[in-house]
Amino acid sequence: MAEMDFGGVTENVVTRDEFTLKRAKEVLKDEIVAVLGYGVQGPGQGLNMRDNGVNVIIGQRQNSPNWDKAVEDGWVPGETLFSLEEAASRGTIIQYLLSDAGQKDFWPSLLPYLTEGKTLGFSHGFSVTYKELTGVIPPTNVDVVLVAPKGSGLTLRRNFLQDKGINSSFAIFQNFSGKAMDKVLALGIAVGSGYLFETTLQNEVYSDLTGERGVLMGALAGMMEAQYYVLRKNGHSPSESFNETVEELTQSLILLVGEKGMNWMFANCSATAQRGALDWKGRFRDAVAPVFDQLYENVKNGTETKIVLDKNGQPDYKQKLDAELDEMNNMEIWRTGETVRKLRPENWGNDAK
Repeated sequence: MAEMDFGGVTENVVTRDEFTLKRAKEVLKDEIVAVLGYGVQGPGQGLNMRDNGVNVIIGQRQNSPNWDKAVEDGWVPGETLFSLEEAASRGTIIQYLLSDAGQKDFWPSLLPYLTEGKTLGFSHGFSVTYKELTGVIPPTNVDVVLVAPKGSGLTLRRNFLQDKGINSSFAIFQNFSGKAMDKVLALGIAVGSGYLFETTLQNEVYSDLTGERGVLMGALAGMMEAQYYVLRKNGHSPSESFNETVEELTQSLILLVGEKGMNWMFANCSATAQRGALDWKGRFRDAVAPVFDQLYENVKNGTETKIVLDKNGQPDYKQKLDAELDEMNNMEIWRTGETVRKLRPENWGNDAK
């Protein structure tokens, strides 16, 4: 591991220069990695490992859209694509990538296949951390590890194809074999991580649930809606309101933040923009800080977990979720966004270039 300074705090991280793909393949050469679940993370992790020369098989419920997607992606039924149970039986490393509610439901069926010496891998600390609610308590005679890419499976795959990586956290929950560290780092490199930073399963799920409900998704969507509709209420056109709320952020400013930080983005905006942003950022921070305190407490005490398991476990959850997403998609802000995206230069016809 390399010691790095993060804003005055020292952490140990693992890069692909230190733990090379060649070393990862050597660690995994005698393993069969069974990826259970081909939904959000399964495709990206499975395909990246396959392309990196790891022996990977997929476990997925048959007669499902995700089974069909796996076939489209080149996984062969009976050779590299199996039922969940068959893949779990064949795998020596089981990457448990079903949804959180799915992990709870399938756990009793998985247990018989977690035989001594196998490795159980997660990409989320949810099921083990909230074991009182999920019943997921791994047997003591297996390794239990976590590799959690800090991004969607789709982005993980896209970045991999562009020879980039998404940073991932890693953790060891049980080290029965004494070799869990090598295995978890090998998995982290094989799935295409940029660099790996150490955590615990509990810290991973606390930070992840907070981030998703906060800045990464929930707060971002809520603030965008609030600003867009304030502008519309005050007579601004849909196009102007969307560009000032979403398009400028996603196509310009956030790219500068990603490049060199928030101060770099501020430095590349007008003096008027800088002054206003500096004057108002504290007011926004102080306004939302109590919301984040409550959010973190809800994550820590299991309130958010109970909501997830209750709603996701309902038989008609998929239909309800689709209805909620359709409602969002049909909001004026996002219908406007569909039109704005069509007007980006990369979508102009050849005659316009």
